[in-house]
Amino acid sequence: QVQLVESGGGSVQDGGSLRLSCVVSGNTRRARRMAWFRQVPGKEREGVAATASDGSARYADPVKGRFTISKENGENTLVLQMNSLKLEDTAIYYCAADFDYWRRYVLGLDAGTYTVWGQGTPVTVSS
Repeated sequence: QVQLVESGGGSVQDGGSLRLSCVVSGNTRRARRMAWFRQVPGKEREGVAATASDGSARYADPVKGRFTISKENGENTLVLQMNSLKLEDTAIYYCAADFDYWRRYVLGLDAGTYTVWGQGTPVTVSS
């Protein structure tokens, strides 16, 4: 059984930086694609950044040039480095994984296609 646990959320000043981590446990050798999503109460969950099984990456327009998605610790940790944070980045951030073999190379930010989710870590950006 695969589990995802996020950490690193907190409160930062406008323009500051924050590093989110998602530790993957269980059968970590299964082919997968992973992504970061965020959600504000009352709004739909939106994609932030995604990585396919081949390591390629895709970013949502609002975070391009500011956020970087990467893997560490032998690819068992998914990281989201957030720089130049803005007030509108405030949300609960979720780590997600998809183990569908036929989608392993798809860079997708559709929340409905991901099947394993972490519990989320809150990020608050203040002025």
